[in-house]
Amino acid sequence: MSRTIARLRRFALLLALLLIAAALFLAVQMQRRPAIAGLNDLVLPVAPAQTGELRVRFAGVSTLLFDDGETAWLTDGFFSRPPLSALLGKIAPDVPRVDAGLKALGIKKLAAVVPLHSHYDHAMDSPLIARRTGALLVGSPSTLNLGRGAGLDATQMREVKSGDSLQLGRFKLSFIASRHSPTLWSDGNGHEDIEAPLSAPAAASAWREGTVWSLLVEHEGQRILVQGSAGFVPDAMKGRPADVVFLGVGTLGQKDQAYRDAYWRETVQLSGARRVIPIHWDDFWQPLPDGAAQPLAMPYLIDDFGSTLSDLQARAKAEQRELILAPLWQPFNPYPQARP
Repeated sequence: MSRTIARLRRFALLLALLLIAAALFLAVQMQRRPAIAGLNDLVLPVAPAQTGELRVRFAGVSTLLFDDGETAWLTDGFFSRPPLSALLGKIAPDVPRVDAGLKALGIKKLAAVVPLHSHYDHAMDSPLIARRTGALLVGSPSTLNLGRGAGLDATQMREVKSGDSLQLGRFKLSFIASRHSPTLWSDGNGHEDIEAPLSAPAAASAWREGTVWSLLVEHEGQRILVQGSAGFVPDAMKGRPADVVFLGVGTLGQKDQAYRDAYWRETVQLSGARRVIPIHWDDFWQPLPDGAAQPLAMPYLIDDFGSTLSDLQARAKAEQRELILAPLWQPFNPYPQARP
């Protein structure tokens, strides 16, 4: 019996040492990430706001503020950015961070907040932002269940389906059903809905994706495609031209060449966009910097934005398109003529 107990103790010690080694390995790997500090020449210059002219501001992941001086509206509005460790429990909007994000973008009032799908890194803060700014919360039934869980009145929510459009001042938003980027746990071909009102705090997995949108934005005769996730529906953009694509590239660094070819074809080539602006590449478990510095890229263990960026640059150069990065927090002109 004593030998058996001794063996069990040695096994338990060995197992503990292996777990500690694995934890240390993961901790180190989560700090290894592509360096983008040397890519300032790719960042668009700041363009001060002018009434009647469209300006966009980027705030990480796929949070984009569109403002023409008369009407302002926001995609996603994700500012809380809980750390990875928080996902082991329950998460909820970080009110001070949300308020700081709105202040950094100069937001006091919004016509709408539009989550591009209902995962927490897109939609967790959206109902709070709607409440703070008087915005209409726009999206799928899953998104509206987030609004209901947060106590938003039905008059402050608008359900949309694929093919629907919404007029916001001089903006026209067209909603086109898309797919989420394939992951280890999902092939991107189906989705799960939030089927009842969801109140925070809750497990991160409770924010199910719902409908994933390709959002076509029309303003004064020009068009912008916002593709929040690196998934696609074949031919969805056929006959829907755009001047600019905000291209979600999260996990694209893990995809093979065939997938990258298809994604580029279905978003950039079909839309005919002359300018491509990557989004959803940053590490959303880290807070955003306060100043003009770029966010941290996702660690190599999760994605490889360096590889993605090199691939996109080569594709853009071969087709005489422009591949650039958006400045953080600051207004910029999204259209190709904004840069010589």
